[in-house]
Amino acid sequence: MLQVILAQIFKHGKREDCLPYAATVLKCLDGCRLPDSNQTLLRKLGVKLAQRLGLTFLKPRLAKWRYQRGCRSLAASLQPCAQSPRELGTQAESPDSDGEDDVPEEVESVIEQLLVGLKDKDTVVRWSAAKGVGRMAGRLPKELADDVAGSVLDCFSFQETDGAWHGGCLALAELGRRGLLLPSRLSDVVPVILKALTYEEKRGACSVGANVRDAACYVCWAFARAYEPQELKPFVAAISSALVLAAVFDRNVSCRRAASAAFQENVGRQGIFPHGIDILTAADYFAVGNRSNCFLDISMFIAGFPEYTQPMIDHLVTMKISHWDRVIRELSAKALQNLAQRAPEYTSQHVFPQLLEMTRSPDLHTRHGAVLACAQVARSLCRLADQQGRPVANFLDEEAVQGLKQIHQQLCDRQLYRGLGGELMRQAVCILIENLSVSKMPFRGDAVIGGWQWLIHDTLRNLHLVSSRSRQQMKEAAVSALAALCSAYLTPEPGAADPPAQGELVEQYLAELQSPEEMTRCGFALALGALPAPLLWGRLRQVLAGLGAVTHISPEDVGFAESRRDALKAIARICQTVSVRAEGSPDEALCRENISQVYGVMLGCLSDYTTDSRGDVGAWVREAAMTSLRDLTLLLAQEQPELIEARICEQVMCRVAQQASEKIDRFRAHAAHVFLALLHSDGPAVPHVPHRQELERLFPRSAVASVNWSAPSQAFPRVTQLLGLPAYRYHVLLGLVVSVGGLTESTVRYSTQGLFEYMKGIQKDRPALEDFSGTLLQIFQDNLLNDRVSVPLMKTLDQMLANGCFDIFTTEENHPFGARLLALCREELRKSKDVQKLRAGVAVFCAMVQFPGDVRRKVLLQLLLLLCHPFPVIRKATASQVYEMLLTYDVVGADILDEVMAVLSDTAWDAELPVVRGQRNHLCDLLGVPRPQLVPKPSAR
Repeated sequence: MLQVILAQIFKHGKREDCLPYAATVLKCLDGCRLPDSNQTLLRKLGVKLAQRLGLTFLKPRLAKWRYQRGCRSLAASLQPCAQSPRELGTQAESPDSDGEDDVPEEVESVIEQLLVGLKDKDTVVRWSAAKGVGRMAGRLPKELADDVAGSVLDCFSFQETDGAWHGGCLALAELGRRGLLLPSRLSDVVPVILKALTYEEKRGACSVGANVRDAACYVCWAFARAYEPQELKPFVAAISSALVLAAVFDRNVSCRRAASAAFQENVGRQGIFPHGIDILTAADYFAVGNRSNCFLDISMFIAGFPEYTQPMIDHLVTMKISHWDRVIRELSAKALQNLAQRAPEYTSQHVFPQLLEMTRSPDLHTRHGAVLACAQVARSLCRLADQQGRPVANFLDEEAVQGLKQIHQQLCDRQLYRGLGGELMRQAVCILIENLSVSKMPFRGDAVIGGWQWLIHDTLRNLHLVSSRSRQQMKEAAVSALAALCSAYLTPEPGAADPPAQGELVEQYLAELQSPEEMTRCGFALALGALPAPLLWGRLRQVLAGLGAVTHISPEDVGFAESRRDALKAIARICQTVSVRAEGSPDEALCRENISQVYGVMLGCLSDYTTDSRGDVGAWVREAAMTSLRDLTLLLAQEQPELIEARICEQVMCRVAQQASEKIDRFRAHAAHVFLALLHSDGPAVPHVPHRQELERLFPRSAVASVNWSAPSQAFPRVTQLLGLPAYRYHVLLGLVVSVGGLTESTVRYSTQGLFEYMKGIQKDRPALEDFSGTLLQIFQDNLLNDRVSVPLMKTLDQMLANGCFDIFTTEENHPFGARLLALCREELRKSKDVQKLRAGVAVFCAMVQFPGDVRRKVLLQLLLLLCHPFPVIRKATASQVYEMLLTYDVVGADILDEVMAVLSDTAWDAELPVVRGQRNHLCDLLGVPRPQLVPKPSAR
């Protein structure tokens, strides 16, 4: 608190009043040793007080020696007699007329404290110290101020911390914008700032230095406003390149935007930055916010200007390829692939040998980034040679080709495929294999192909040992590498016989599909799907059978949802790879003989509702099945529509419509898009679509394109319209009851509204209502004891009965709907110990008392039986529901109603069963229902 008061006194008080006490206060401040304090606020206030004391010691004046750029006032600039910038610059170099004034000794102590504050660990302290340095230097003679600037430059030593670099940048910016950093100092300052623009120091698994780079951009921004163009002209090339590199390639969005703002200020103030306007148009404040866009698109545009091409390539190779962040290394490799097109000779002669040397680095990050860069640059140079009709040797000489070929063996010999770093290197080499294979490097028949095959096979076999965060990327990289490798080197040349190794490869991969490890199954399933057609010819039936077996659910692998999903993806990819011939051989193409088998596997996977600790993992399988069905059906419609049977097409459309009416938003939206893609195919129309005309009327292409199918409010009102089409009613209703009886509030609300809207429209159409009720009971019958469907179905029935959807049936005594529904509910609840299911059953029983005759008597009997259920919570819930039922429906005579309700409300239904049973029997007598008889348990022998 004392520091706050003193700082305010020396800030607002008169210098004459404060000067006599300044030395005493400074001495006390020195004795407090505030820089050693752990409290940021105390250190900040100490720096503020020190600078106020220093300003008190010095006379308030504006240094005549300071550098001034033109007139700061627009009105003054327009005066005819205004001095030219050149004249002002000359004035700035004149000697200081006040240089002979004595500077108090205490000022040296103040300057020292401020310089210490520049290196503080907290930004607020460093920022305050930097402003203090600028204010103090403005009142010092030229020589002393220059000494201060020299002391600030001492902060930029690689022995100093990032905090010292940050504070030094802030101080230089303050000195520059105040005109206290004379042009003669720029030759010392600019190289330091260029280093600060790329400053980054590794700290464990991350790095520090973003604040330093941001402050360095601030310095460049301040210099743009402070100096005349002719003063900065010698440094323009270096500053412009450094700012472009920071704006495009910096990891932090704040630094990229700061560099873009500094570049813009220099272009506007200096006007001599090469291609400044064009670059600003592409790399403005908002464009540099997307890192991927910066690395891959903006960098390619800027590299079109020769002044920036080589600096950008060199920066990526020296700074970003070995970056600690994996994403930066990957983006840098892709950026080098693009930039190699701009400078192919420089890349092949200087950059590529350097990258090959970096692949042997002991540092994991450098090695990983170099392998990725070699892969991308080699592919880029090969593509460029192909486009120009030149031999690859013009860009990649024999030494470079041998270096690429040796990367795998070098890593293998040094055992660098093991451990945590092995994950990165395996993925990087897989990407290398893919790029070299696509580039058609001359390796056919070489021993390196066998090494690459071993690496891919070993990676896929041991995916379960890979960390979960890297598993998917490694699997995709290995499968892509295998596809490219087989297409380039393992497929037979025209006229040549299939080598035996091809058959062994397929047999080996099929055997791995039976592995007890789920990830191994996933990898080799996708590997089979990635094989080119020549490797599948003669073995297609065997491959499809092996993948189909992976999709089957067995007790030992019920939780292997990911392997089932990837097997479906593989089957769909194989269908796209092999040709379609209606009368062809089932071992070589999709034909009449095997198409039903493929459809059977895909349709069967739409029934996968497996759940585990991760939730509904079967949804992954269903999503893959829907995608596969769409791709296969559209393929057949385009090439051999006669292979699509009416029965199969109806099953596909109905099963997909069911998924489009279920409760998970993402998968419901995917199902809707698949359904509409089959209905409105861009190519030939899919044959045998049930009710095509009605569907096109309900879902016109123009109207449904903008529908957000993941939003329940938009999806369910449209999906429920399918209930009016007999072919779709069963499956849509099956999906809908799961949504209506679900837990998510929005899903329940809008699915219920859609269902009730449809029911409202058929209330007066007795045949339609009969058909609907029959379908509903059939769903119940087909899903007895399937809790996933039966529990939400009973909740749905409760709501429908309570809202009068079946009132027309309650006017008839012993209507078949009520009798059959009662029988199904009794069967579902028999011997059940599921509290949720029992509660739902009680609610349905209470709503069914609307049906007169035998149904009502049997319903009352069931409710009275539940009043003596072994679970107290069920007894209490039943009593409460029955009480509400008696208030809602007129099912008990007025003479006994009060007594029945009194028994229900006054009895402690969670008491011991003998007590409860007596009250229950009393209710039986009142309601005229036979008392249930206690069945004795068989005696143990």
